[in-house]
Amino acid sequence: MPNDYIYIILADDDEDDRLFFTDAFEELNMNTKVNTFNDGVELMDYLNKPDAVLPHVLFLDLNMPKKSGMECLNEIKANGKMAEIAVVIYSTSASEEDIEETFVLGANIYIKKPSSFKQLKKVLSDVVSINWQYHTNSLNKDNFLMRL
Repeated sequence: MPNDYIYIILADDDEDDRLFFTDAFEELNMNTKVNTFNDGVELMDYLNKPDAVLPHVLFLDLNMPKKSGMECLNEIKANGKMAEIAVVIYSTSASEEDIEETFVLGANIYIKKPSSFKQLKKVLSDVVSINWQYHTNSLNKDNFLMRL
């Protein structure tokens, strides 16, 4: 994987959310490459390809048809090849149950989808700027939920 950019994947069934996400990264003008998938099945089909380029950061919506984000997270963390991917839960849900379950399953950060484009750009910039080595080596509940 070339180190001259940060490779980011978003799996989200909402077309508008995918568009806002890619537009935000374009406006941020960060050194990123963004790829999107419409649902969990598409995402896992891609990640399971032998020649798949794995992302540095994976944004995962929880509520998707065919295969939920929770199912994808479970598969990713159980697969040795994918287990080191930094997973950001990116969902409209802010339920304590979802937050707790994704934390236990090994997600790295939980973000409730922002309500404005400005907030979206801020949170995406913050996530991409995180020192992932620190964030993945010392998981704790205090730094799991990213508040806006």
